[in-house]
Amino acid sequence: MKKNEFNKQYWEDLYKTQQTGWNIGYPSTPIKDYINQLENKSLEILIPGAGNSYEAEHLWNTGFKNTYVLDIAKQPLENFKQRVTSFPEEQLFHQDFFKLNKQFDIIIEQTFFCALNPTLREAYAEKMHQLLKPNGKMAGLLFNFPLSESGPPFGGSLTEYKSLFSKYFKIKTLKPSINSIKERQGKELFFIFEKL
Repeated sequence: MKKNEFNKQYWEDLYKTQQTGWNIGYPSTPIKDYINQLENKSLEILIPGAGNSYEAEHLWNTGFKNTYVLDIAKQPLENFKQRVTSFPEEQLFHQDFFKLNKQFDIIIEQTFFCALNPTLREAYAEKMHQLLKPNGKMAGLLFNFPLSESGPPFGGSLTEYKSLFSKYFKIKTLKPSINSIKERQGKELFFIFEKL
């Protein structure tokens, strides 16, 4: 598996040919529920590898005006702009996640980690730590099925995630998601990690 196998062109091609099986067309229930319990609307929130980002749309529509969306592919950002016309252009990042240089209060994980080549997992955890402000949190969903050679999505396990993330984060929550969408029931872990 080559490190650059899932590059910008790979993702652009999937969007052009509409091979976007991960796109459910609305915010994922566990993440929507997490967002709905957040009280501070001034939080700076990033969604990396956001795709069409229905979660970012939900954040924006419920008053989180410091929401940022990042994707390496341009098409999903264009799709998002067409749906959320009032969203500021400067809060859309069309770039490589690993080159972003800004800090946030919360980073939402939704099918980004599982889309990366597994050789990048350590770099992902380190970059997430770097992108968070002191006491910042990352929260969202990680897939809970055996890591496979073929993907994306690539799987992983609770044990692997604990080992990977505990170097950088206090694990506040990491448990099977009880309100996943039907197609992903039993295959997702909901988590909240706090920056060490």
